[in-house]
Amino acid sequence: QVRLVESGGGLVQAGGSLRISCAASGLPFSTTALGWFRQAPGKEREFVAVIGWSGSRTYYADSVKGRFTISRDNAKHTVYLQMNSLKPEDTAVYHCAADSTSRDSRYYDYWGQGTQVTVSS
Repeated sequence: QVRLVESGGGLVQAGGSLRISCAASGLPFSTTALGWFRQAPGKEREFVAVIGWSGSRTYYADSVKGRFTISRDNAKHTVYLQMNSLKPEDTAVYHCAADSTSRDSRYYDYWGQGTQVTVSS
């Protein structure tokens, strides 16, 4: 059974930083690409970032490029999203997903329950 469990969300002021994590089990983590998506109230789920199985390839949404960094620790079966220079428009529930490198959420088979990130102005 595949499980993706996000953690680390919370409330942060604009300009601040936060790191969220996603612990995975039940899949061949070291050969699985993983992505982060987010969904704000009343909006569709949107792509944030994705990382290939080795960690050497990463892709970002234009809205977060230069502020967010996706990384992974294959020994810990965990993927991270370091978020810097946060803006109120980054407020959303953040979900990790496996296993695709697509920006389209329809290509992902597994999803976590999400962690809330709230950025106050």
